[in-house]
Amino acid sequence: MWALLIILLVLWAGLAVFGFVIKGLLWLAVLGIVLFLATLVIGMLRRSAATKE
Repeated sequence: MWALLIILLVLWAGLAVFGFVIKGLLWLAVLGIVLFLATLVIGMLRRSAATKE
């Protein structure tokens, strides 16, 4: 599970950097940042839920 989460975080960060490098793809940077943050939040929520059990 953690491997998938880390792969997604790297992928979203890469999309964000790629979107900022190519100015015409600014929407890709925004999408990458949003998906990165969403994945990070979901990972933290699942981690905290797993430690409570």
